[in-house]
Amino acid sequence: MPKRIKLEFTGSDGQSIAGLLELPNSNPHTFALFAHCFTCGKDVVSASRIARSLTANGFAVFRFDFTGLGSSDGDFANTNFSSNIADLIHAANYLREHYRAPALLIGHSLGGAAVLAAAESIPEASGVVAIGAPADPQHVTKQFACQLDAIEKQGVAEVNLAGRPFTIKKQFLDDLAEHNQPDKIAKLRKALLIFHSPVDQTVSIKEAEKIYQAAKHPKSFVSLDGADHLLTNAADAEYVASTIATWSSRYVTAADAIDRQDNPLSKGHVLVAEKNHQFTRTVLSDSHVWLADEPTSVGGSDLGPDPYEHLLAALGACTSMTIRMYANRKQIPLEDVTVELNHSRQHAKDCEECDVKDSQIEVLSRYVTLKGALTEQQQQRLLEIADRCPVHRTLHSELEVKTILKE
Repeated sequence: MPKRIKLEFTGSDGQSIAGLLELPNSNPHTFALFAHCFTCGKDVVSASRIARSLTANGFAVFRFDFTGLGSSDGDFANTNFSSNIADLIHAANYLREHYRAPALLIGHSLGGAAVLAAAESIPEASGVVAIGAPADPQHVTKQFACQLDAIEKQGVAEVNLAGRPFTIKKQFLDDLAEHNQPDKIAKLRKALLIFHSPVDQTVSIKEAEKIYQAAKHPKSFVSLDGADHLLTNAADAEYVASTIATWSSRYVTAADAIDRQDNPLSKGHVLVAEKNHQFTRTVLSDSHVWLADEPTSVGGSDLGPDPYEHLLAALGACTSMTIRMYANRKQIPLEDVTVELNHSRQHAKDCEECDVKDSQIEVLSRYVTLKGALTEQQQQRLLEIADRCPVHRTLHSELEVKTILKE
Protein backbone atom coordinates (compact mmCIF):
# COMPACT_ATOMS: atom_id res chain seq x y z
CA MET A 1 0.00 0.00 0.00
CA PRO A 2 1.22 3.56 -0.71
CA LYS A 3 2.50 5.39 2.37
CA ARG A 4 0.97 8.59 3.76
CA ILE A 5 3.15 10.70 6.06
CA LYS A 6 1.77 13.70 7.96
CA LEU A 7 4.36 16.49 8.09
CA GLU A 8 4.69 20.02 9.39
CA PHE A 9 6.93 22.86 8.23
CA THR A 10 7.24 26.57 8.91
CA GLY A 11 5.30 28.78 6.52
CA SER A 12 5.57 32.33 5.25
CA ASP A 13 4.93 34.12 8.56
CA GLY A 14 6.50 31.60 10.93
CA GLN A 15 3.26 29.65 11.37
CA SER A 16 3.15 25.86 11.37
CA ILE A 17 1.90 24.47 8.05
CA ALA A 18 0.27 21.02 7.90
CA GLY A 19 1.26 18.83 4.99
CA LEU A 20 0.73 15.31 3.70
CA LEU A 21 3.34 13.38 1.73
CA GLU A 22 2.05 10.40 -0.25
CA LEU A 23 4.66 7.89 -1.40
CA PRO A 24 4.39 4.96 -3.81
CA ASN A 25 5.35 1.41 -2.84
CA SER A 26 8.67 1.68 -4.66
CA ASN A 27 11.27 4.43 -4.78
CA PRO A 28 9.48 7.48 -6.31
CA HIS A 29 10.83 8.60 -9.66
CA THR A 30 9.52 12.17 -9.27
CA PHE A 31 8.46 14.41 -6.38
CA ALA A 32 5.48 16.67 -7.08
CA LEU A 33 4.24 19.66 -5.06
CA PHE A 34 0.48 20.28 -5.18
CA ALA A 35 -1.28 23.61 -4.41
CA HIS A 36 -5.02 23.52 -3.71
CA CYS A 37 -7.74 25.91 -4.83
CA PHE A 38 -8.83 29.17 -3.14
CA THR A 39 -10.21 28.64 0.42
CA CYS A 40 -10.03 24.86 -0.05
CA GLY A 41 -7.47 22.60 1.64
CA LYS A 42 -5.08 19.77 0.93
CA ASP A 43 -7.84 17.21 1.50
CA VAL A 44 -10.28 18.59 -1.07
CA VAL A 45 -11.57 15.66 -3.10
CA SER A 46 -9.92 16.67 -6.39
CA ALA A 47 -6.48 17.02 -4.77
CA SER A 48 -6.86 13.70 -2.95
CA ARG A 49 -7.86 11.82 -6.11
CA ILE A 50 -5.15 13.35 -8.28
CA ALA A 51 -2.50 12.66 -5.65
CA ARG A 52 -3.67 9.07 -5.20
CA SER A 53 -3.59 8.41 -8.95
CA LEU A 54 -0.14 9.99 -9.35
CA THR A 55 1.19 7.93 -6.46
CA ALA A 56 -0.04 4.79 -8.20
CA ASN A 57 2.11 5.91 -11.16
CA GLY A 58 5.28 6.16 -9.07
CA PHE A 59 5.13 9.83 -8.03
CA ALA A 60 5.61 11.17 -4.53
CA VAL A 61 3.05 13.95 -3.98
CA PHE A 62 3.28 16.60 -1.26
CA ARG A 63 0.20 18.72 -0.61
CA PHE A 64 -0.44 21.09 2.26
CA ASP A 65 -2.92 23.57 3.73
CA PHE A 66 -2.04 27.20 3.03
CA THR A 67 -1.65 29.42 6.11
CA GLY A 68 -4.97 29.90 7.90
CA LEU A 69 -6.70 26.98 6.17
CA GLY A 70 -7.35 23.36 7.11
CA SER A 71 -4.97 22.12 9.80
CA SER A 72 -2.41 24.89 9.31
CA ASP A 73 -1.93 27.66 11.86
CA GLY A 74 -2.56 31.34 11.19
CA ASP A 75 -5.45 33.64 10.38
CA PHE A 76 -6.78 33.43 6.82
CA ALA A 77 -7.77 37.12 7.00
CA ASN A 78 -4.09 38.07 7.24
CA THR A 79 -3.02 35.97 4.24
CA ASN A 80 -2.87 36.93 0.58
CA PHE A 81 -1.60 35.73 -2.78
CA SER A 82 1.98 36.64 -1.84
CA SER A 83 1.79 34.54 1.32
CA ASN A 84 0.47 31.62 -0.74
CA ILE A 85 3.50 31.88 -3.03
CA ALA A 86 5.79 32.06 0.00
CA ASP A 87 4.13 28.97 1.52
CA LEU A 88 4.79 27.09 -1.72
CA ILE A 89 8.45 28.07 -1.70
CA HIS A 90 8.76 27.01 1.96
CA ALA A 91 7.14 23.67 1.08
CA ALA A 92 9.64 23.14 -1.74
CA ASN A 93 12.49 24.02 0.62
CA TYR A 94 11.21 21.46 3.11
CA LEU A 95 11.10 18.74 0.45
CA ARG A 96 14.58 19.69 -0.76
CA GLU A 97 16.03 19.47 2.76
CA HIS A 98 14.25 16.35 3.99
CA TYR A 99 13.43 14.32 0.86
CA ARG A 100 13.96 15.53 -2.70
CA ALA A 101 13.19 18.87 -4.34
CA PRO A 102 10.00 18.85 -6.43
CA ALA A 103 10.55 18.37 -10.15
CA LEU A 104 6.85 18.97 -10.83
CA LEU A 105 4.56 21.77 -9.58
CA ILE A 106 0.79 21.27 -9.78
CA GLY A 107 -1.80 23.90 -8.90
CA HIS A 108 -5.60 23.92 -8.98
CA SER A 109 -7.54 27.17 -9.53
CA LEU A 110 -5.81 29.99 -7.58
CA GLY A 111 -3.27 27.35 -6.56
CA GLY A 112 -2.47 27.08 -10.27
CA ALA A 113 -1.78 30.81 -10.42
CA ALA A 114 0.37 30.43 -7.30
CA VAL A 115 2.59 27.68 -8.76
CA LEU A 116 3.03 29.74 -11.94
CA ALA A 117 4.27 32.62 -9.76
CA ALA A 118 6.41 30.46 -7.45
CA ALA A 119 8.05 28.40 -10.21
CA GLU A 120 10.96 30.82 -10.75
CA SER A 121 11.99 30.33 -7.12
CA ILE A 122 12.06 26.52 -7.37
CA PRO A 123 14.90 25.83 -9.84
CA GLU A 124 14.64 22.03 -9.64
CA ALA A 125 11.10 22.11 -11.04
CA SER A 126 11.16 21.43 -14.77
CA GLY A 127 7.39 21.15 -15.25
CA VAL A 128 4.33 23.15 -14.15
CA VAL A 129 0.70 22.02 -14.33
CA ALA A 130 -2.18 24.53 -14.03
CA ILE A 131 -5.70 23.10 -13.55
CA GLY A 132 -8.64 25.49 -13.99
CA ALA A 133 -6.31 28.37 -13.15
CA PRO A 134 -6.89 32.09 -13.75
CA ALA A 135 -4.31 33.98 -15.79
CA ASP A 136 -4.57 36.89 -13.36
CA PRO A 137 -4.97 36.20 -9.60
CA GLN A 138 -7.34 39.20 -9.38
CA HIS A 139 -9.88 36.97 -11.13
CA VAL A 140 -10.59 35.41 -7.70
CA THR A 141 -12.38 38.61 -6.59
CA LYS A 142 -15.29 37.68 -8.88
CA GLN A 143 -16.26 35.14 -6.22
CA PHE A 144 -17.10 37.98 -3.82
CA ALA A 145 -17.65 40.88 -6.24
CA CYS A 146 -20.72 42.10 -4.35
CA GLN A 147 -18.54 42.82 -1.31
CA LEU A 148 -15.71 44.66 -3.07
CA ASP A 149 -17.08 48.13 -2.31
CA ALA A 150 -17.51 47.25 1.37
CA ILE A 151 -13.96 45.91 1.57
CA GLU A 152 -12.56 49.03 -0.11
CA LYS A 153 -14.50 51.42 2.13
CA GLN A 154 -14.38 49.56 5.47
CA GLY A 155 -11.06 47.80 4.97
CA VAL A 156 -12.61 44.42 5.74
CA ALA A 157 -15.77 42.40 5.09
CA GLU A 158 -17.09 38.90 5.63
CA VAL A 159 -17.84 37.01 2.42
CA ASN A 160 -19.51 33.68 1.79
CA LEU A 161 -17.50 31.24 -0.32
CA ALA A 162 -18.76 27.73 -1.04
CA GLY A 163 -21.17 28.01 1.88
CA ARG A 164 -18.51 29.09 4.39
CA PRO A 165 -17.79 32.57 5.82
CA PHE A 166 -14.34 34.10 5.26
CA THR A 167 -12.95 37.47 6.29
CA ILE A 168 -11.33 39.37 3.42
CA LYS A 169 -9.23 42.46 4.14
CA LYS A 170 -8.29 45.29 1.80
CA GLN A 171 -4.66 44.19 1.97
CA PHE A 172 -5.72 41.02 0.13
CA LEU A 173 -7.04 43.10 -2.79
CA ASP A 174 -4.02 45.40 -2.77
CA ASP A 175 -1.68 42.43 -2.86
CA LEU A 176 -3.47 40.88 -5.86
CA ALA A 177 -3.04 44.12 -7.80
CA GLU A 178 0.74 44.01 -7.34
CA HIS A 179 1.23 40.77 -9.26
CA ASN A 180 2.02 40.91 -12.97
CA GLN A 181 1.17 37.31 -13.76
CA PRO A 182 1.43 37.39 -17.59
CA ASP A 183 5.01 38.61 -17.26
CA LYS A 184 5.90 35.71 -14.94
CA ILE A 185 4.23 33.22 -17.28
CA ALA A 186 6.21 34.56 -20.24
CA LYS A 187 9.47 34.07 -18.30
CA LEU A 188 8.54 30.64 -16.93
CA ARG A 189 11.22 28.68 -18.84
CA LYS A 190 9.65 25.40 -17.78
CA ALA A 191 7.37 22.97 -19.58
CA LEU A 192 3.73 23.94 -19.01
CA LEU A 193 0.60 21.80 -19.07
CA ILE A 194 -2.78 23.56 -18.86
CA PHE A 195 -6.07 21.82 -18.03
CA HIS A 196 -9.38 23.67 -18.28
CA SER A 197 -13.02 22.85 -18.77
CA PRO A 198 -14.97 24.77 -21.43
CA VAL A 199 -17.98 24.73 -19.08
CA ASP A 200 -16.11 25.92 -15.96
CA GLN A 201 -18.53 28.29 -14.22
CA THR A 202 -15.95 29.58 -11.71
CA VAL A 203 -12.96 30.37 -13.92
CA SER A 204 -13.73 30.98 -17.58
CA ILE A 205 -11.82 28.98 -20.17
CA LYS A 206 -10.73 32.36 -21.56
CA GLU A 207 -8.29 32.44 -18.64
CA ALA A 208 -6.63 29.28 -19.97
CA GLU A 209 -6.33 30.97 -23.37
CA LYS A 210 -4.55 33.93 -21.76
CA ILE A 211 -2.09 31.64 -19.96
CA TYR A 212 -1.41 29.68 -23.14
CA GLN A 213 -0.82 32.83 -25.19
CA ALA A 214 1.52 34.33 -22.59
CA ALA A 215 3.59 31.17 -22.19
CA LYS A 216 6.51 30.13 -24.36
CA HIS A 217 6.98 26.58 -25.67
CA PRO A 218 6.98 23.83 -24.59
CA LYS A 219 3.34 24.30 -23.62
CA SER A 220 0.32 22.01 -23.89
CA PHE A 221 -3.44 22.43 -23.41
CA VAL A 222 -5.91 19.68 -22.51
CA SER A 223 -9.66 20.31 -22.55
CA LEU A 224 -11.65 18.81 -19.67
CA ASP A 225 -14.92 18.45 -21.54
CA GLY A 226 -17.91 18.37 -19.21
CA ALA A 227 -15.88 18.75 -15.99
CA ASP A 228 -16.82 21.22 -13.27
CA HIS A 229 -14.31 23.57 -11.65
CA LEU A 230 -13.63 21.38 -8.60
CA LEU A 231 -13.37 18.13 -10.63
CA THR A 232 -15.94 16.48 -8.38
CA ASN A 233 -16.33 13.61 -10.86
CA ALA A 234 -13.73 10.98 -9.97
CA ALA A 235 -13.16 10.12 -13.64
CA ASP A 236 -12.13 13.72 -14.39
CA ALA A 237 -9.54 13.80 -11.58
CA GLU A 238 -8.12 10.42 -12.61
CA TYR A 239 -7.91 11.57 -16.24
CA VAL A 240 -5.95 14.64 -15.15
CA ALA A 241 -3.55 12.47 -13.13
CA SER A 242 -2.98 9.93 -15.91
CA THR A 243 -2.37 12.72 -18.44
CA ILE A 244 0.12 14.41 -16.08
CA ALA A 245 1.97 11.11 -15.66
CA THR A 246 2.27 10.61 -19.43
CA TRP A 247 3.14 14.24 -20.19
CA SER A 248 5.78 14.48 -17.45
CA SER A 249 7.67 11.48 -18.82
CA ARG A 250 8.65 13.71 -21.75
CA TYR A 251 9.24 17.03 -20.02
CA VAL A 252 9.97 16.53 -16.34
CA THR A 253 13.49 15.66 -15.29
CA ALA A 254 14.13 13.94 -11.97
CA ALA A 255 15.16 16.59 -9.45
CA ASP A 256 18.31 14.71 -8.50
CA ALA A 257 19.66 15.24 -12.02
CA ILE A 258 20.79 18.66 -10.78
CA ASP A 259 22.82 16.91 -8.08
CA ARG A 260 24.35 14.73 -10.78
CA GLN A 261 25.38 17.77 -12.82
CA ASP A 262 26.85 19.52 -9.79
CA ASN A 263 28.80 16.42 -8.70
CA PRO A 264 30.36 14.77 -11.76
CA LEU A 265 31.88 11.43 -10.82
CA SER A 266 34.22 9.18 -12.73
CA LYS A 267 33.49 5.51 -13.34
CA GLY A 268 33.86 3.42 -10.21
CA HIS A 269 33.21 6.32 -7.81
CA VAL A 270 30.09 6.72 -5.67
CA LEU A 271 29.05 9.78 -3.67
CA VAL A 272 26.56 9.60 -0.78
CA ALA A 273 24.96 12.91 0.27
CA GLU A 274 22.47 13.72 3.04
CA LYS A 275 18.90 14.43 1.99
CA ASN A 276 17.74 15.01 5.55
CA HIS A 277 19.11 14.81 9.06
CA GLN A 278 17.61 11.39 9.66
CA PHE A 279 18.45 8.47 7.35
CA THR A 280 17.52 9.45 3.79
CA ARG A 281 20.57 9.70 1.52
CA THR A 282 21.13 10.46 -2.16
CA VAL A 283 23.52 8.04 -3.82
CA LEU A 284 25.22 9.16 -7.04
CA SER A 285 27.44 7.28 -9.44
CA ASP A 286 28.85 8.48 -12.74
CA SER A 287 25.48 8.19 -14.49
CA HIS A 288 22.84 7.15 -11.92
CA VAL A 289 21.04 8.63 -8.92
CA TRP A 290 19.04 6.73 -6.30
CA LEU A 291 18.09 6.86 -2.62
CA ALA A 292 19.17 4.93 0.44
CA ASP A 293 17.10 4.98 3.61
CA GLU A 294 15.93 2.99 6.62
CA PRO A 295 12.43 1.62 7.36
CA THR A 296 9.91 3.84 9.12
CA SER A 297 10.00 1.42 12.08
CA VAL A 298 13.46 2.71 13.01
CA GLY A 299 12.87 6.37 12.19
CA GLY A 300 13.54 6.43 8.44
CA SER A 301 11.21 7.37 5.61
CA ASP A 302 11.60 4.10 3.64
CA LEU A 303 12.35 5.96 0.39
CA GLY A 304 15.03 3.51 -0.66
CA PRO A 305 16.84 0.28 0.26
CA ASP A 306 18.73 0.21 3.56
CA PRO A 307 22.55 -0.24 3.60
CA TYR A 308 22.41 -4.04 4.02
CA GLU A 309 19.90 -4.29 1.18
CA HIS A 310 22.37 -2.39 -0.99
CA LEU A 311 25.06 -4.91 -0.01
CA LEU A 312 22.78 -7.85 -0.81
CA ALA A 313 21.78 -6.23 -4.11
CA ALA A 314 25.43 -5.83 -5.11
CA LEU A 315 26.17 -9.50 -4.46
CA GLY A 316 22.93 -10.70 -6.03
CA ALA A 317 23.26 -8.57 -9.17
CA CYS A 318 26.88 -9.61 -9.69
CA THR A 319 26.00 -13.29 -9.13
CA SER A 320 23.16 -13.20 -11.65
CA MET A 321 25.26 -11.38 -14.28
CA THR A 322 28.19 -13.76 -13.88
CA ILE A 323 25.99 -16.86 -14.21
CA ARG A 324 24.28 -15.45 -17.30
CA MET A 325 27.55 -14.43 -18.95
CA TYR A 326 29.02 -17.91 -18.40
CA ALA A 327 25.87 -19.69 -19.62
CA ASN A 328 25.79 -17.61 -22.79
CA ARG A 329 29.45 -18.16 -23.50
CA LYS A 330 29.21 -21.94 -22.96
CA GLN A 331 25.83 -22.16 -24.73
CA ILE A 332 24.17 -23.67 -21.67
CA PRO A 333 20.34 -23.61 -22.17
CA LEU A 334 19.66 -21.34 -19.19
CA GLU A 335 16.24 -19.73 -19.64
CA ASP A 336 16.21 -17.62 -16.50
CA VAL A 337 18.17 -17.08 -13.29
CA THR A 338 16.97 -15.45 -10.06
CA VAL A 339 18.99 -14.81 -6.94
CA GLU A 340 17.39 -14.21 -3.55
CA LEU A 341 19.53 -13.14 -0.61
CA ASN A 342 19.25 -12.39 3.07
CA HIS A 343 21.58 -11.28 5.84
CA SER A 344 21.73 -12.83 9.31
CA ARG A 345 24.02 -13.32 12.28
CA GLN A 346 24.81 -16.81 13.54
CA HIS A 347 26.61 -17.99 16.63
CA ALA A 348 30.17 -19.14 16.12
CA LYS A 349 29.28 -22.64 17.34
CA ASP A 350 27.42 -23.02 14.04
CA CYS A 351 30.62 -22.26 12.18
CA GLU A 352 33.38 -24.86 12.21
CA GLU A 353 35.97 -22.34 11.06
CA CYS A 354 35.35 -19.84 13.87
CA ASP A 355 37.92 -19.73 16.67
CA VAL A 356 36.25 -17.50 19.27
CA LYS A 357 33.70 -19.29 21.42
CA ASP A 358 30.20 -17.75 21.62
CA SER A 359 31.07 -15.04 19.06
CA GLN A 360 28.80 -14.23 16.11
CA ILE A 361 29.50 -14.21 12.40
CA GLU A 362 27.81 -12.35 9.56
CA VAL A 363 26.11 -14.70 7.09
CA LEU A 364 24.89 -13.77 3.59
CA SER A 365 22.62 -16.54 2.32
CA ARG A 366 22.22 -16.75 -1.45
CA TYR A 367 19.43 -18.81 -3.02
CA VAL A 368 19.89 -19.37 -6.75
CA THR A 369 17.05 -20.55 -8.99
CA LEU A 370 18.02 -21.86 -12.43
CA LYS A 371 15.37 -22.46 -15.09
CA GLY A 372 15.85 -24.37 -18.30
CA ALA A 373 16.58 -27.88 -19.59
CA LEU A 374 19.77 -28.19 -17.55
CA THR A 375 21.62 -31.35 -16.59
CA GLU A 376 22.64 -31.85 -12.98
CA GLN A 377 26.24 -31.27 -14.04
CA GLN A 378 25.36 -27.95 -15.69
CA GLN A 379 23.43 -26.82 -12.62
CA GLN A 380 26.37 -27.63 -10.36
CA ARG A 381 28.78 -25.83 -12.66
CA LEU A 382 26.66 -22.67 -12.67
CA LEU A 383 26.56 -22.72 -8.86
CA GLU A 384 30.35 -22.96 -8.84
CA ILE A 385 30.51 -20.00 -11.21
CA ALA A 386 28.32 -18.01 -8.80
CA ASP A 387 31.17 -18.12 -6.27
CA ARG A 388 33.46 -16.57 -8.86
CA CYS A 389 31.53 -13.34 -9.33
CA PRO A 390 33.74 -10.28 -8.63
CA VAL A 391 31.68 -9.02 -5.66
CA HIS A 392 31.77 -12.50 -4.05
CA ARG A 393 35.55 -12.56 -4.44
CA THR A 394 35.85 -9.06 -2.98
CA LEU A 395 33.83 -10.03 0.09
CA HIS A 396 35.98 -13.12 0.63
CA SER A 397 39.31 -11.43 -0.03
CA GLU A 398 41.53 -9.71 2.52
CA LEU A 399 39.64 -6.43 2.57
CA GLU A 400 40.79 -3.08 3.94
CA VAL A 401 38.49 -0.06 4.25
CA LYS A 402 40.38 3.23 4.42
CA THR A 403 38.62 6.25 5.97
CA ILE A 404 40.17 9.57 4.97
CA LEU A 405 39.08 13.05 6.03
CA LYS A 406 38.50 15.10 2.88
CA GLU A 407 38.98 18.86 2.91
